[in-house]
Amino acid sequence: MTWQNEIDITVRSTEIDVNGHVNNAKFLEYLEWGREDWYEQLGLDYATLRDLGVVTVVVNVNANYRREARQNDNLRVRTNLLRVGRTSFVMAQEIVNQRGERILDAEITLVTIDPVARSKVPVPDRIRQYALER
Repeated sequence: MTWQNEIDITVRSTEIDVNGHVNNAKFLEYLEWGREDWYEQLGLDYATLRDLGVVTVVVNVNANYRREARQNDNLRVRTNLLRVGRTSFVMAQEIVNQRGERILDAEITLVTIDPVARSKVPVPDRIRQYALER
């Protein structure tokens, strides 16, 4: 698969849990960093989304933890907009290590909401255009 966005992360000592590997919750933060970079690289930063009348909210995370990651590992977070519904969309993400081994893969469902009314609104075409599955 060709990825729309990739960022690199080096695992720091503060991200390690008592088991000596990256804590599972930290991986969710890595995925968030990847999604935020995806938005910014496509010109969909927070201010632009608000100008479009939407903000995005994560409503479901389906993550498969495949391997552990340890301190000083170099990780790459890859992100794609997979598919878009009327008021929601699904992003595919994966994290691989410096050896190319898949550490985690996930599908994240987000909903677009009106930032004032806090109710669902249609996904703007400005986001919709990047979906891989049409």
